[in-house]
Amino acid sequence: MSDLHSINEAINAKAGRKLLPSIFVGLSLVGLIWLSLAYARVLFALLIAIVISLAIRELVRAFGVANIEVSSVSLNLATIGLIYATWIDGVEGLVVGTAIAFPILLILRLRKGPHDFVRSATATAFGLIYLPFLAGFLILLGHPSDGLARVMTFVILVGCNDTFGYLVGVLIGRHPLVPAISPKKSWEGLIGSIIFTPVGGALCFHYILELQWWIGIVVGLVIVFTATSGDLIESAMKRDLSLKDMGSILPGHGGVLDRLDSVLLSAPALVLALELVKRFS
Repeated sequence: MSDLHSINEAINAKAGRKLLPSIFVGLSLVGLIWLSLAYARVLFALLIAIVISLAIRELVRAFGVANIEVSSVSLNLATIGLIYATWIDGVEGLVVGTAIAFPILLILRLRKGPHDFVRSATATAFGLIYLPFLAGFLILLGHPSDGLARVMTFVILVGCNDTFGYLVGVLIGRHPLVPAISPKKSWEGLIGSIIFTPVGGALCFHYILELQWWIGIVVGLVIVFTATSGDLIESAMKRDLSLKDMGSILPGHGGVLDRLDSVLLSAPALVLALELVKRFS
């Protein structure tokens, strides 16, 4: 037990992240996702709505640090509308819902007058696309009859990228990847993701989705790019706003946005990959 504690403390010191609480939270989230999709898929949509609502709360607070005003109520209403539209009408519902929500949000902002309109409207538009719109692709993954297999594949792919990138980076990371944005992310960690994520992709596509394994390798490499980019984008936001974490609701992870960073950009990639496989197979 003392050895485990020592290892945990060493990892905490090098990675700036508590390992054991992080593992517990990660497994709990996976369990919630599995239960919702296995027994009542509509609960998956509700779970996504709750998570995005928490993320909006964090994003609005983060913008507030820079004196940028964004209405959390408006973004939450847009989230409900987009998730419902996507659940009912798929990608068409997501696109049309976003096209309707965007001008409505700008019109509602007019009530505050012209002061800081451009800053506020730009941040509001960013919030709309970054959270409910991209989260809509999670609904597109989970809604079909094989939604459990698709989402579990997605979870494993993103998990492989984050976990092995993190472990390899902690163990042998020496060369910073983008030190100005994320000092703790290393080239060695990226190589770990590049090696293990395609392996996870090959296994998932063969055994879970029952598709050709080599497609999983290609998709795994794409997920490495999108998940790593998503992580760096959120890190750049925190650097710009002088924040260490977006929140503290998830022990070992920080805020909800700190957990969603690699997910949000990767969901559209997997949706596109599965759609291409469906059309050309």
